[in-house]
Amino acid sequence: MEQRIGVVAIVVSDKSAVSSVQAVLSAHCQVIAGRMGIPSHENEKNVIALIVKGSVEDISALTGALGRIVGVQAKSVLTANK
Repeated sequence: MEQRIGVVAIVVSDKSAVSSVQAVLSAHCQVIAGRMGIPSHENEKNVIALIVKGSVEDISALTGALGRIVGVQAKSVLTANK
C-alpha cells in the first residue's frame, strides 16, 4: 500500500473523552509520527495535532475511531496520491 503523510486535527470538547482518545491513539501508534497538544482552559477544549504517515486505510481507521467518540471531532489532510 502507498504511504501518505498528513495531519490529523483533533478537538476534544468533552473532558470525559480524554481517556478514550488516548486509547485510540495508542491503538494506532504505528501511523503517528508526531503529536502536539494544546489545552484551552478558558473554553475547556483541547486541541491535538498529529503528524501521520501510513496508508489511507490506516489513517482513515484512526480518524474514524476518533470521530466515533462523543465530544471529539477529527479531520485529516493528506498528501496527494501521485
